[in-house]
Amino acid sequence: DYPLRDVYKRQREGLLGKGLRGALRLALGFDLVHALRNRAEIFRADIVWTHTEAQFLAVAMLLSLTGRSSRPKLLGQSVWLMDEWRRLSPLHRPLYRWLLRRVDVLTFHSPENQRRAQQVFGRADAELVPFGIPTETVLPPLRAPVRPVKVLSVGNDRHRDWATLLAALGSQDDIELTIVSRAIDRRLTRPHANVRVVEPAHNDELLRLYATNAIMVVPLKENLHASGITVLQEAALCGLALVATRTGGLDAYFDEAEATYVPVGDAAALRRAVRELAADPARRDVRAAAAQRRMTSGALGCEAYISRHVALSRRALARR
Repeated sequence: DYPLRDVYKRQREGLLGKGLRGALRLALGFDLVHALRNRAEIFRADIVWTHTEAQFLAVAMLLSLTGRSSRPKLLGQSVWLMDEWRRLSPLHRPLYRWLLRRVDVLTFHSPENQRRAQQVFGRADAELVPFGIPTETVLPPLRAPVRPVKVLSVGNDRHRDWATLLAALGSQDDIELTIVSRAIDRRLTRPHANVRVVEPAHNDELLRLYATNAIMVVPLKENLHASGITVLQEAALCGLALVATRTGGLDAYFDEAEATYVPVGDAAALRRAVRELAADPARRDVRAAAAQRRMTSGALGCEAYISRHVALSRRALARR
């Protein structure tokens, strides 16, 4: 019923314009200039969907500055805001609280983020919208013993806990660990002959890594925003068994039958989880298949993600 338009299109700009936009973004914490440049499309919309707080805060500021009585509804999706809230300056916190009043639907990918927002902002209407990726590509589990066991770990998020991962799996002769990351300090891996760091040049190379490894490990520091959920969903579709740190609300996506969770910073528990799956290929593949069924059931994935946005949008528009 409602056509979808991408209004966040990059525009050409000179060095001066780019510098001014960057300076204002640094000061505010969001890109107001970008929202101003797209204001015609924004005000043509019935509802604006955003993907991060950097976007919805900018649109909220635009709506506040114009003072129009007729304005689009705003769906504000937050990822990092609650993780950063305590570190925000005394100037940013009241500004963001004020702008949040312009947000008609406030959404989060993680129940931990959602609960913190309810506490901090007093918004009982904060909504959980599970993140989802396309589910067209599905690969079967390896279904065979692998020696040494091939373990994959993927990610560039600042909440990846590479130190704990290497303490757990580094220098283990029966484990072959491949890390896909641009963010890891490669000096950490030098003492470990069984560890390699790669940067695939394109998605086909990454898909081959998913297809030829048995276990995906997502090691994490404390966070609220479901860090690692994209990787876990990709790994589940590719038939890998899942091991992750229990933080960020990941267990709202995959339960204990579908993923193995370990405490934050516990290298011994992480090593034990990987060894137990390596020692029992049948159990490993049962768990991998269970996670894959969750991804292909319709409960997760981009179709469910979009449908949830549509339902929330209809509800918001009905309140006009």
